[in-house]
Order: sequence, then C-alpha cells, then structure tokens
Amino acid sequence: MDAIETVVPLDMGEAEVSVRAALAAEGFGVLTEIDVAATLKTKLDIDRPALKILGACNPRVAHRALEIDPSASLLLPCNVVLEPAAGGTRVAIADPRSLLDGGDLVPLAAEAAAMLVAVVEALPRS
Repeated sequence: MDAIETVVPLDMGEAEVSVRAALAAEGFGVLTEIDVAATLKTKLDIDRPALKILGACNPRVAHRALEIDPSASLLLPCNVVLEPAAGGTRVAIADPRSLLDGGDLVPLAAEAAAMLVAVVEALPRS
C-alpha cells in the first residue's frame, strides 16, 4: 500500500501534537486513536515498539465520498500512523489514491491526497 510519509525530528508525543494540528488545519479531526503497543501488551502480553494509529476524517470529504458511493465507508477514517524512526518519528498516512483505482471516487481521492500531502508538508523538517 502506498503512503504519504515523512520522518519528523520529534519524539512521538511532540509528533502527535504536530500531526493533529496539521490535520486540523486541513479540516480533519481525529475520530479514533489506537495505541497498538499498549493494546498488544494488555491483550497478549507482547512487548513491541511504540505504534499509534490515528483515525482522521474530513467530514466534507467523507460526506462527498459517501454520496458518490456508500461503500466508501470501508475506507473511513484515514489511518495516520506514528512510530519511532531513526532521527525522530515516522508519520505515514494511507494514500487514498492507492485505495481507489477506478470509478467516480478517483477525483475525490486525488483531492483528499492533496490535503494529506499538505498535512505532511506542514510538519517540522529535520
């Protein structure tokens, strides 16, 4: 799967604050938050490196997608992943263009991708 991604020179907590602000600037809110490492520790007693998934949604884009094709709900919300990386935190967002390879949603996927690229470009650089 293709991703829109970067590594920011921040720890996970600082990166999450920056990501949430950049998402908000593009009209996205965070609907869900999954701390994968904590969940695996609690449920399976497995230790793994930090990994957080934020479920981000732009209501206007989501509404338009659902109007075009109600099955677009299978792709909502957009997953934004944060995990430690050399030099800081890796931020990766599922690229909606790779999830939709045909049909009436393609132009909207391109529009959403442009917004998500703007999110990544707004993050601090090393």
